Amino acid sequence: MSREGVERAILRVLRVLGLFFFVFIAGFPFYWMILSSFKSLQEILLRPWDLGLGKGSIDFRAYYEVLFEHGFLQYISNSVYVSILTVLLTLTLATLGGYAVTRLRFRGQAFMSYSILIIYMFPAIVLVIPLYVIFSRVGLRDSVSVLILVYLAQTLPVALYMLRSYFQKLPVEIEYAGLTDGCSRLGVIWRIVLPLSAPALASVALYTFMIAWNEFLFAFMFLDTPEKFTLSRGVVQLAGSVHLSKQLVMAASVMVSIPILLVFLLFERYLVRGLTAGAMKG
Repeated sequence: MSREGVERAILRVLRVLGLFFFVFIAGFPFYWMILSSFKSLQEILLRPWDLGLGKGSIDFRAYYEVLFEHGFLQYISNSVYVSILTVLLTLTLATLGGYAVTRLRFRGQAFMSYSILIIYMFPAIVLVIPLYVIFSRVGLRDSVSVLILVYLAQTLPVALYMLRSYFQKLPVEIEYAGLTDGCSRLGVIWRIVLPLSAPALASVALYTFMIAWNEFLFAFMFLDTPEKFTLSRGVVQLAGSVHLSKQLVMAASVMVSIPILLVFLLFERYLVRGLTAGAMKG
C-alpha cells in the first residue's frame, strides 16, 4: 500500500473513532437518564455503576408519580399551550413583517431590514432583570401570557430574518399576476406566498417550538404559581424537593426531552430545507 493510501486509511480510522467518541459523549447522559427513570431507588443506590436493567424489571412507577402526584399533567398542558400559541403568533407576525420588508416600499425599510437581528444579539440574562422589574411593578409577572410575549420577542427576530431571506428568492412575477387577477396583498400572501414558502414556514415553526418548549430562564424568573409552571420550570421545582428520589427527576427529564426529540427527528428535513432554500434561486 502506498504512503497516500496509508494516510487515508489512518484518517478514516481517526474520523470513525472521533465520531464514536462524540456520539458517546452526547448520548451517554441521555441513556443514563432514561435507564435511571426505569429503576427503583433501591437499585440505583445499591448498583449505581450498573448500565443495564440487571435482574430488576422495568418500573414505570416513577412516571406515574410524576404525572399524577406531582402535577406534571398540568405542566405538560401549560407547555403545549405556550409553545403552540408562540408558534402561531410568531408565524403570523413574521410572515407579515417579512413580506412587508421584502416587497413594500416605505421610509426606514433598509434600516428595519438590516436591524431585525439587533435584539437577538443581547443575551437573555441581560434582558431578564429589567423585564422582571417592569412586570413586577405592573402586576403581570406571574402570568403565562407574559411568558408568551417574552418568547415571541425572543423568536420573532430570527423568524423575520429567515422568512425575509426566503421571500427575496420568490419570483415576484407570480405575485404581480395575482394582483392583476384581482387579489389583494393579503390574498397574494394567503394564496401564493404561503404555499410557496411551506419549507421555510415549517423550519420557523420547528425552531420556535423548540425554543418555547425548552426555555427555562424566563419561566423560572416570571412564574411563581405551580399551576402555571411549564415543564422545564416543573423539573427544577421537582429537583429542589429534598425528600424526593432521583428517579422521579430522571422520569420528569425524559418527559421534557422525548417530545422535542421526536418532533425534531420527524421534521428535521423541513428544517434543513427551509434553512437552505433561502440561499437558492426559487
